[in-house]
Amino acid sequence: MRNWTRPLVATLLVAVLLAGVSCSSGDDGPTAPPPAPAAAPSALLGPLSPVVSLLTCSPQPYVTVTETIGPKGGTITVGEHQLVIPRGALERKTTITAEQIKGSVNSVRFSPEGLRFERPARLTLSYANCIPLPLPKKVAYTNELLQILEVLRSLDLRKEKKVSSDIDHFSRYAVAY
Repeated sequence: MRNWTRPLVATLLVAVLLAGVSCSSGDDGPTAPPPAPAAAPSALLGPLSPVVSLLTCSPQPYVTVTETIGPKGGTITVGEHQLVIPRGALERKTTITAEQIKGSVNSVRFSPEGLRFERPARLTLSYANCIPLPLPKKVAYTNELLQILEVLRSLDLRKEKKVSSDIDHFSRYAVAY
């Protein structure tokens, strides 16, 4: 299954189970509808995981960087964030634009939109300018409205105030907790 389908299936399963429990109450009186899920399926890490939110940060400035990366790989640094593309991830030279998006969420956008890698690239996002929370930080794949579409398996580098994750395609990413 794709990474985004697992939370959707889990949420639908919970909704079906809740509906079944509410319909098997034993008396013939009216029953209340099952409670609505606490969050959209895309905001869940798994069936029993907590809701994820984007980390609030002091505003980062808009920065854009464009580089050409080929089959040998390379590194793109935009603001305090870094993308390492390994050897063999791209079949041919590709012009890549990385944007550090201005705002109170540490977010980066990569284009060309939808570019897929043959091997995962490593994205590292800084959260040094963010509200210090003791919760683990994560990399979230978001849409342009900063709605979380997927929470990626991430490594929180707390001492460095950075979070790192493998990505397999280009889009917009942000720091979550």
